[in-house]
Amino acid sequence: MKEEQMRVLGEEENFLAIPGKVSSYNGSEIVILQAPLEKTVSYGKGTANGPQEIINASHFVEFFDEELGKQLCFDKGICTLESLSFKGMTAEKAIASIYSNVRNLLLDKKYVVTLGGEHSLSIAPVKAHYEMFENLSILQIDAHSDLRDEYEGSKSSHASVMARVSELSKRIVQVGIRAQCKEEYDFRVTNNIKSYYARGIRRNEYGANWMNSVVNDLGQNVYLTFDVDGLDPSVIPATGTPEPGGLWWDEALDLIRLVASKRKIVGFDVVELAPKKNESYSNFMTAKLVYKILNYVYYAGKA
Repeated sequence: MKEEQMRVLGEEENFLAIPGKVSSYNGSEIVILQAPLEKTVSYGKGTANGPQEIINASHFVEFFDEELGKQLCFDKGICTLESLSFKGMTAEKAIASIYSNVRNLLLDKKYVVTLGGEHSLSIAPVKAHYEMFENLSILQIDAHSDLRDEYEGSKSSHASVMARVSELSKRIVQVGIRAQCKEEYDFRVTNNIKSYYARGIRRNEYGANWMNSVVNDLGQNVYLTFDVDGLDPSVIPATGTPEPGGLWWDEALDLIRLVASKRKIVGFDVVELAPKKNESYSNFMTAKLVYKILNYVYYAGKA
């Protein structure tokens, strides 16, 4: 994919507001793909505004990661592409468009970060990465299992995304789950999908070293799908279907750092931010989350 074919955002519009020499397509290892999909939301709305608000808030995130002592954006380059448009598309056609874009970026040897948007979109980057990386396993941080075969008449619903992922691979590890229906529970048990329930973590049901157990359940190549409602609503309140009792900020980051140090996180998405008027905190936290994950991908266990 040639740079002149790409719609690349400049310094005032891109992720972190970084200069052109480290945000051009050819000069960047990392590409931010904005996928403002909102077709099947069933409760709180606004996920279509998520990617843009993440980009806007990222302008106030520090370039330097004090934990790792690195400035990733200058070391590796981060290119931000103009937002995809799904106007007039069905959910299925929108997902196909996301898949095609992610696949092309992977063929160009880019590290792809997909910003949503509702969680239904995640099947697209998962599929693209599944085709590129052998023995891919999926780490899902989420409040919900998303394992319904269909929801409100749609197999492409945000509540069904992991059921669609399971059609590719059942090597799925879920962390932070605290809301699911009986159908999802039965599906998980029948298909041996690993779930670390938030309450089970709190009650020490998985032991003090539960994070190591998560790592051991994952293969060498890992795709991370991070629904921000996996975090407690006190951390990121602006999400469509918040659930009490979620993961804490440092808890989630410690897990991701450990996974990144022991496995290869080959790509990730961050979804389900639903920005609220007069509340910018959630947008900033999500932008910081994206940058922290990237820093762990490149530097955790490698310094």
